Amino acid sequence: MDAKNSSVPTPVGSGTETTSKRDTTNKMSLSPQLKQKPIHYPFWFGGSASSMAACVTHPLDLVKVRLQTRSGSMPTTMSGTFLHILRNNGLTGLYSGLSASLLRQITYSTTRFGIYEELKSQLATRSGVDPVTQKPKPPSLPMLIAMASVSGTIGGIAGNAADVLNVRMQHDASLPEHKRRNYRHAGDGLVRMIREEGVGALFRGVGPNSLRAAAMTASQLASYDIFKRTLIKVAKMEDNLATHFSSSFLAGVVAATVTSPIDVIKTRVMSAHGNQGLGQLLGEIYAKEGMGWMFRGWVPSFLRLGPQTICTFLFLESHRKFYRRVKGLEEEELPAVNKS
Repeated sequence: MDAKNSSVPTPVGSGTETTSKRDTTNKMSLSPQLKQKPIHYPFWFGGSASSMAACVTHPLDLVKVRLQTRSGSMPTTMSGTFLHILRNNGLTGLYSGLSASLLRQITYSTTRFGIYEELKSQLATRSGVDPVTQKPKPPSLPMLIAMASVSGTIGGIAGNAADVLNVRMQHDASLPEHKRRNYRHAGDGLVRMIREEGVGALFRGVGPNSLRAAAMTASQLASYDIFKRTLIKVAKMEDNLATHFSSSFLAGVVAATVTSPIDVIKTRVMSAHGNQGLGQLLGEIYAKEGMGWMFRGWVPSFLRLGPQTICTFLFLESHRKFYRRVKGLEEEELPAVNKS
Protein backbone atom coordinates (compact mmCIF):
# COMPACT_ATOMS: atom_id res chain seq x y z
CA MET A 1 0.00 0.00 0.00
CA ASP A 2 2.80 2.34 0.92
CA ALA A 3 4.60 1.33 -2.25
CA LYS A 4 1.57 2.12 -4.41
CA ASN A 5 0.92 5.54 -2.85
CA SER A 6 4.52 6.64 -2.62
CA SER A 7 5.48 9.19 -5.25
CA VAL A 8 8.80 8.72 -6.95
CA PRO A 9 10.49 12.04 -7.83
CA THR A 10 11.46 12.45 -11.43
CA PRO A 11 15.21 12.32 -11.64
CA VAL A 12 17.06 15.26 -13.06
CA GLY A 13 17.90 14.68 -16.73
CA SER A 14 15.05 12.23 -17.22
CA GLY A 15 13.50 11.50 -20.60
CA THR A 16 10.61 13.94 -20.09
CA GLU A 17 12.88 16.92 -19.47
CA THR A 18 15.24 15.87 -22.26
CA THR A 19 12.35 15.64 -24.73
CA SER A 20 11.12 19.08 -23.66
CA LYS A 21 14.54 20.59 -24.15
CA ARG A 22 14.89 18.86 -27.52
CA ASP A 23 11.54 20.23 -28.68
CA THR A 24 12.51 23.73 -27.57
CA THR A 25 15.86 23.42 -29.32
CA ASN A 26 14.19 22.19 -32.53
CA LYS A 27 11.73 25.09 -32.46
CA MET A 28 14.57 27.55 -31.92
CA SER A 29 16.59 26.04 -34.75
CA LEU A 30 13.61 26.18 -37.08
CA SER A 31 12.50 29.66 -36.09
CA PRO A 32 14.93 31.54 -38.38
CA GLN A 33 13.66 29.64 -41.41
CA LEU A 34 10.05 30.08 -40.32
CA LYS A 35 10.59 33.78 -39.83
CA GLN A 36 12.23 34.03 -43.23
CA LYS A 37 9.28 32.59 -45.08
CA PRO A 38 8.79 34.75 -48.22
CA ILE A 39 6.11 37.41 -47.96
CA HIS A 40 3.64 37.12 -50.84
CA TYR A 41 2.23 40.57 -51.63
CA PRO A 42 -1.00 41.17 -53.60
CA PHE A 43 -0.60 41.15 -57.39
CA TRP A 44 -2.12 44.61 -57.84
CA PHE A 45 0.28 46.55 -55.60
CA GLY A 46 2.50 47.63 -58.51
CA GLY A 47 -0.43 48.92 -60.56
CA SER A 48 -1.86 50.83 -57.62
CA ALA A 49 1.48 52.46 -56.78
CA SER A 50 2.10 53.34 -60.45
CA SER A 51 -1.36 54.90 -60.79
CA MET A 52 -0.72 57.10 -57.77
CA ALA A 53 2.62 58.12 -59.22
CA ALA A 54 0.99 58.92 -62.59
CA CYS A 55 -1.33 61.41 -60.94
CA VAL A 56 1.72 63.27 -59.64
CA THR A 57 3.93 63.14 -62.73
CA HIS A 58 1.41 63.29 -65.62
CA PRO A 59 2.25 66.89 -66.62
CA LEU A 60 5.90 65.89 -67.07
CA ASP A 61 4.87 62.93 -69.21
CA LEU A 62 2.71 65.22 -71.32
CA VAL A 63 5.59 67.64 -71.92
CA LYS A 64 7.89 64.75 -72.89
CA VAL A 65 5.42 63.53 -75.54
CA ARG A 66 4.95 67.05 -76.92
CA LEU A 67 8.71 67.51 -77.26
CA GLN A 68 9.17 64.16 -78.98
CA THR A 69 6.40 64.86 -81.50
CA ARG A 70 6.83 68.61 -81.97
CA SER A 71 6.77 70.10 -85.45
CA GLY A 72 6.90 73.53 -87.06
CA SER A 73 7.19 76.42 -84.61
CA MET A 74 6.44 74.39 -81.49
CA PRO A 75 8.69 75.16 -78.48
CA THR A 76 11.95 73.22 -78.29
CA THR A 77 12.51 73.40 -74.54
CA MET A 78 10.73 71.89 -71.56
CA SER A 79 9.92 75.24 -69.94
CA GLY A 80 8.73 76.64 -73.28
CA THR A 81 6.44 73.65 -73.79
CA PHE A 82 5.00 74.07 -70.28
CA LEU A 83 4.22 77.73 -70.94
CA HIS A 84 2.80 76.94 -74.38
CA ILE A 85 0.38 74.41 -72.89
CA LEU A 86 -0.67 76.79 -70.10
CA ARG A 87 -1.27 79.66 -72.55
CA ASN A 88 -3.25 77.62 -75.06
CA ASN A 89 -4.98 74.98 -72.91
CA GLY A 90 -4.94 76.32 -69.38
CA LEU A 91 -3.96 74.47 -66.21
CA THR A 92 -6.22 71.53 -67.04
CA GLY A 93 -4.29 71.10 -70.29
CA LEU A 94 -1.38 69.71 -68.27
CA TYR A 95 -3.60 66.75 -67.38
CA SER A 96 -4.80 66.05 -70.89
CA GLY A 97 -5.10 62.29 -71.37
CA LEU A 98 -4.94 61.45 -67.65
CA SER A 99 -7.68 58.81 -67.98
CA ALA A 100 -5.63 56.99 -70.64
CA SER A 101 -2.53 57.28 -68.47
CA LEU A 102 -4.34 55.66 -65.53
CA LEU A 103 -5.72 52.92 -67.79
CA ARG A 104 -2.18 52.28 -68.98
CA GLN A 105 -0.88 51.91 -65.42
CA ILE A 106 -3.75 49.62 -64.45
CA THR A 107 -3.00 47.28 -67.37
CA TYR A 108 0.72 47.68 -68.07
CA SER A 109 2.18 48.28 -64.62
CA THR A 110 -0.09 45.86 -62.78
CA THR A 111 0.98 43.12 -65.18
CA ARG A 112 4.72 43.78 -65.19
CA PHE A 113 5.05 44.34 -61.44
CA GLY A 114 2.79 41.41 -60.61
CA ILE A 115 4.58 38.90 -62.83
CA TYR A 116 8.01 40.13 -61.75
CA GLU A 117 7.21 39.76 -58.06
CA GLU A 118 5.60 36.36 -58.64
CA LEU A 119 8.70 35.11 -60.45
CA LYS A 120 10.90 36.39 -57.63
CA SER A 121 8.73 34.69 -55.03
CA GLN A 122 8.87 31.38 -56.89
CA LEU A 123 12.64 31.67 -57.23
CA ALA A 124 13.02 32.51 -53.54
CA THR A 125 10.99 29.44 -52.59
CA ARG A 126 13.14 27.13 -54.72
CA SER A 127 16.55 28.68 -54.04
CA GLY A 128 16.51 27.77 -50.36
CA VAL A 129 18.01 29.56 -47.38
CA ASP A 130 21.55 30.87 -47.07
CA PRO A 131 23.19 28.84 -44.25
CA VAL A 132 25.06 31.92 -42.99
CA THR A 133 22.40 34.64 -43.07
CA GLN A 134 19.40 32.29 -42.69
CA LYS A 135 17.66 34.34 -45.40
CA PRO A 136 16.48 33.36 -48.90
CA LYS A 137 19.29 33.61 -51.41
CA PRO A 138 18.86 36.80 -53.47
CA PRO A 139 18.65 36.40 -57.26
CA SER A 140 21.69 37.38 -59.32
CA LEU A 141 21.64 40.45 -61.58
CA PRO A 142 21.32 38.40 -64.82
CA MET A 143 18.39 36.49 -63.30
CA LEU A 144 16.68 39.73 -62.23
CA ILE A 145 17.15 41.22 -65.71
CA ALA A 146 15.75 38.08 -67.35
CA MET A 147 12.67 37.99 -65.09
CA ALA A 148 12.10 41.73 -65.52
CA SER A 149 12.43 41.52 -69.32
CA VAL A 150 9.84 38.75 -69.53
CA SER A 151 7.50 40.64 -67.21
CA GLY A 152 7.94 43.87 -69.14
CA THR A 153 7.26 42.23 -72.49
CA ILE A 154 3.99 40.73 -71.28
CA GLY A 155 3.05 44.01 -69.60
CA GLY A 156 3.79 45.95 -72.79
CA ILE A 157 1.41 43.74 -74.77
CA ALA A 158 -1.29 43.96 -72.09
CA GLY A 159 -1.08 47.75 -71.91
CA ASN A 160 -0.47 48.54 -75.58
CA ALA A 161 -3.98 49.79 -76.37
CA ALA A 162 -3.94 52.12 -73.36
CA ASP A 163 -0.48 53.32 -74.38
CA VAL A 164 -1.68 54.22 -77.88
CA LEU A 165 -4.53 56.18 -76.32
CA ASN A 166 -2.20 57.87 -73.88
CA VAL A 167 0.14 59.13 -76.60
CA ARG A 168 -2.70 60.26 -78.86
CA MET A 169 -4.59 62.13 -76.17
CA GLN A 170 -1.44 63.90 -74.94
CA HIS A 171 -0.38 64.80 -78.48
CA ASP A 172 -3.83 65.80 -79.72
CA ALA A 173 -3.90 69.41 -78.56
CA SER A 174 -0.66 70.19 -80.41
CA LEU A 175 -2.16 69.16 -83.77
CA PRO A 176 -4.06 71.41 -86.19
CA GLU A 177 -7.82 71.41 -85.67
CA HIS A 178 -8.57 69.22 -88.70
CA LYS A 179 -6.16 66.50 -87.54
CA ARG A 180 -7.29 66.21 -83.93
CA ARG A 181 -9.04 63.06 -82.80
CA ASN A 182 -10.73 64.72 -79.79
CA TYR A 183 -11.16 61.62 -77.65
CA ARG A 184 -13.30 62.59 -74.65
CA HIS A 185 -11.75 59.98 -72.36
CA ALA A 186 -10.05 56.58 -72.50
CA GLY A 187 -13.29 54.64 -72.93
CA ASP A 188 -14.41 56.85 -75.81
CA GLY A 189 -10.98 56.50 -77.39
CA LEU A 190 -11.05 52.69 -77.23
CA VAL A 191 -14.50 52.50 -78.83
CA ARG A 192 -13.61 54.93 -81.60
CA MET A 193 -10.29 53.26 -82.33
CA ILE A 194 -12.00 49.90 -82.87
CA ARG A 195 -14.88 51.39 -84.84
CA GLU A 196 -12.79 53.68 -87.07
CA GLU A 197 -9.55 51.72 -87.45
CA GLY A 198 -10.39 48.12 -86.55
CA VAL A 199 -9.16 45.88 -83.74
CA GLY A 200 -5.65 46.01 -85.18
CA ALA A 201 -5.35 49.62 -84.01
CA LEU A 202 -5.21 48.38 -80.42
CA PHE A 203 -1.89 46.69 -81.24
CA ARG A 204 -0.37 49.52 -83.22
CA GLY A 205 3.31 49.80 -82.38
CA VAL A 206 3.16 46.73 -80.14
CA GLY A 207 6.65 45.64 -81.29
CA PRO A 208 8.62 48.73 -80.23
CA ASN A 209 6.30 49.19 -77.26
CA SER A 210 6.97 45.69 -75.94
CA LEU A 211 10.69 46.17 -76.52
CA ARG A 212 10.56 49.43 -74.59
CA ALA A 213 8.51 47.80 -71.81
CA ALA A 214 11.08 45.00 -71.49
CA ALA A 215 13.96 47.49 -71.40
CA MET A 216 12.08 49.75 -68.98
CA THR A 217 11.23 46.95 -66.56
CA ALA A 218 14.73 45.46 -66.69
CA SER A 219 16.43 48.82 -66.16
CA GLN A 220 13.92 50.10 -63.61
CA LEU A 221 12.83 47.16 -61.42
CA ALA A 222 16.01 45.09 -61.60
CA SER A 223 18.27 48.08 -61.04
CA TYR A 224 16.15 49.21 -58.08
CA ASP A 225 16.57 45.77 -56.52
CA ILE A 226 20.33 45.86 -57.06
CA PHE A 227 20.80 49.45 -55.88
CA LYS A 228 18.75 48.85 -52.74
CA ARG A 229 20.56 45.62 -51.93
CA THR A 230 23.95 47.32 -52.45
CA LEU A 231 23.09 50.34 -50.32
CA ILE A 232 21.95 48.10 -47.47
CA LYS A 233 24.84 45.61 -47.63
CA VAL A 234 27.77 47.79 -48.73
CA ALA A 235 26.83 51.30 -47.59
CA LYS A 236 25.26 49.86 -44.41
CA MET A 237 22.08 51.89 -44.89
CA GLU A 238 18.83 50.91 -43.22
CA ASP A 239 15.78 49.64 -45.12
CA ASN A 240 14.04 53.01 -44.81
CA LEU A 241 12.79 56.02 -46.76
CA ALA A 242 16.28 57.37 -47.50
CA THR A 243 17.34 54.05 -49.02
CA HIS A 244 14.15 53.73 -51.05
CA PHE A 245 14.56 57.29 -52.38
CA SER A 246 18.23 56.83 -53.31
CA SER A 247 17.63 53.47 -54.99
CA SER A 248 14.65 54.71 -57.00
CA PHE A 249 16.51 57.87 -58.08
CA LEU A 250 19.41 55.82 -59.45
CA ALA A 251 16.99 53.39 -61.08
CA GLY A 252 15.30 56.36 -62.79
CA VAL A 253 18.63 57.50 -64.29
CA VAL A 254 19.33 54.03 -65.66
CA ALA A 255 15.81 53.60 -67.03
CA ALA A 256 15.74 57.00 -68.77
CA THR A 257 19.07 56.33 -70.50
CA VAL A 258 18.25 52.80 -71.62
CA THR A 259 14.75 53.53 -72.91
CA SER A 260 15.27 56.94 -74.55
CA PRO A 261 15.84 55.74 -78.16
CA ILE A 262 13.00 53.20 -77.96
CA ASP A 263 10.71 55.79 -76.40
CA VAL A 264 11.22 58.22 -79.29
CA ILE A 265 10.42 55.52 -81.87
CA LYS A 266 7.36 54.33 -79.93
CA THR A 267 5.97 57.84 -79.65
CA ARG A 268 6.48 58.59 -83.35
CA VAL A 269 4.86 55.31 -84.44
CA MET A 270 1.82 55.66 -82.19
CA SER A 271 1.15 59.30 -83.03
CA ALA A 272 1.65 58.96 -86.79
CA HIS A 273 -1.25 59.15 -89.25
CA GLY A 274 -1.50 56.30 -91.73
CA ASN A 275 0.45 53.04 -91.81
CA GLN A 276 4.08 54.10 -92.01
CA GLY A 277 6.63 51.32 -91.71
CA LEU A 278 9.20 51.31 -88.94
CA GLY A 279 12.13 51.28 -91.37
CA GLN A 280 10.73 54.21 -93.34
CA LEU A 281 10.09 56.13 -90.12
CA LEU A 282 13.64 55.57 -88.84
CA GLY A 283 15.05 56.67 -92.21
CA GLU A 284 13.10 59.92 -92.12
CA ILE A 285 14.08 60.65 -88.52
CA TYR A 286 17.76 60.02 -89.23
CA ALA A 287 17.70 62.15 -92.38
CA LYS A 288 16.21 65.11 -90.50
CA GLU A 289 17.91 64.85 -87.12
CA GLY A 290 20.96 62.58 -87.42
CA MET A 291 21.95 60.36 -84.48
CA GLY A 292 20.75 62.99 -82.04
CA TRP A 293 17.22 61.63 -82.35
CA MET A 294 18.13 58.76 -80.01
CA PHE A 295 18.26 61.03 -77.00
CA ARG A 296 15.85 63.72 -78.09
CA GLY A 297 13.86 64.72 -75.05
CA TRP A 298 16.18 62.85 -72.64
CA VAL A 299 16.14 65.64 -70.04
CA PRO A 300 12.34 65.94 -69.88
CA SER A 301 12.19 62.13 -70.10
CA PHE A 302 14.40 61.82 -67.03
CA LEU A 303 12.64 64.69 -65.27
CA ARG A 304 9.42 62.76 -65.84
CA LEU A 305 10.74 59.22 -65.34
CA GLY A 306 12.91 60.09 -62.34
CA PRO A 307 10.05 61.47 -60.20
CA GLN A 308 7.72 58.79 -61.56
CA THR A 309 10.15 56.03 -60.54
CA ILE A 310 10.72 57.60 -57.13
CA CYS A 311 6.99 58.06 -56.49
CA THR A 312 6.17 54.55 -57.72
CA PHE A 313 8.61 52.80 -55.41
CA LEU A 314 7.86 55.03 -52.44
CA PHE A 315 4.14 54.30 -52.85
CA LEU A 316 4.94 50.61 -53.38
CA GLU A 317 7.05 50.41 -50.23
CA SER A 318 4.23 52.15 -48.33
CA HIS A 319 1.79 49.55 -49.64
CA ARG A 320 4.07 46.79 -48.40
CA LYS A 321 4.68 48.36 -45.02
CA PHE A 322 0.93 48.76 -44.45
CA TYR A 323 0.32 45.16 -45.61
CA ARG A 324 2.92 43.78 -43.22
CA ARG A 325 1.47 45.80 -40.36
CA VAL A 326 -2.09 44.61 -41.05
CA LYS A 327 -0.98 40.98 -41.42
CA GLY A 328 1.27 41.09 -38.37
CA LEU A 329 4.35 40.11 -40.36
CA GLU A 330 7.92 41.08 -39.72
CA GLU A 331 8.77 44.72 -40.29
CA GLU A 332 11.91 44.02 -42.30
CA GLU A 333 11.42 42.57 -45.77
CA LEU A 334 13.44 39.83 -47.39
CA PRO A 335 16.04 40.61 -50.08
CA ALA A 336 14.85 37.89 -52.45
CA VAL A 337 11.17 38.69 -52.27
CA ASN A 338 10.86 42.41 -51.87
CA LYS A 339 12.60 45.25 -53.66
CA SER A 340 15.94 44.66 -52.02
